[in-house]
Amino acid sequence: MSDRYAVIGNPIGHTKSPLIHGLFAEETGQDMTYGAIEGPLEPADAFADTVRTFIAAGGKGMNVTAPFKLQAFAMADERSERAALAGAVNAMKFENGRIVAENFDGVGLVRDIEINLHQPMAGKRVLVLGAGGAVRGALLPFIAARPARLVIANRNVEKARALVGQVAADATLTACGYAELESMEQFDLVVNATSASLTGQLPPVPPGVFSASGTAYELAYGKGLTPFLRLARNAGVQGIADGVGMLVEQAAEAFAWWRGVRPRTHAIIDRLTVPLD
Repeated sequence: MSDRYAVIGNPIGHTKSPLIHGLFAEETGQDMTYGAIEGPLEPADAFADTVRTFIAAGGKGMNVTAPFKLQAFAMADERSERAALAGAVNAMKFENGRIVAENFDGVGLVRDIEINLHQPMAGKRVLVLGAGGAVRGALLPFIAARPARLVIANRNVEKARALVGQVAADATLTACGYAELESMEQFDLVVNATSASLTGQLPPVPPGVFSASGTAYELAYGKGLTPFLRLARNAGVQGIADGVGMLVEQAAEAFAWWRGVRPRTHAIIDRLTVPLD
């Protein structure tokens, strides 16, 4: 019998994960199946019951998407450092009666920026907009990339400062409100990790933060030229990208964690990319 994997979320009809992991399995010759599960929102313990039912039926691992990342974190027996800082997980592995939890979102994001977009972060000035779960998951991989400066900007500056305070002292890492960006220098990389683009809105970021020779990265994907990317383009930014590469790269990290072999990603990224126009 093939090893069973799945993604769980609600809603789940939009997910690309079965397609991505199916192509990964085909390329690497892995005997596995990968499905999508729409997890129940109620009662409170329904998510955990669904996961345990999947395990009892022979499930080997799961990806976790909204709104269950916090619940997956809570039911894990073992969590990586990245998952612990994020307070959320996007991948679980079931072995020896234990649930092991990881968060590959930040790793996938950094890999997409540095490998696929050819924009190494070492020595660069990096601005991240937002201080929610996506940023929490990305913070340690971003720091490991050794930027010269890493600024977390958020509407609620105390939330950003609290997040920075959870990380071991790092002179390159600071937090601020959006208003403070007006007096800062340009950044080589600006990442929009807010939820604004999901509703067609623009975070209150001044166009002066963008460097024409830098990169603007939109975490949302498949939305075309979002208000954030349009602002960056109008500011003269040459490099703009959305999060489709991150989606595929974090999936590849989970696949390698489960199966011990890392699949190639470029062809799938190309297949899923929506033109930014």
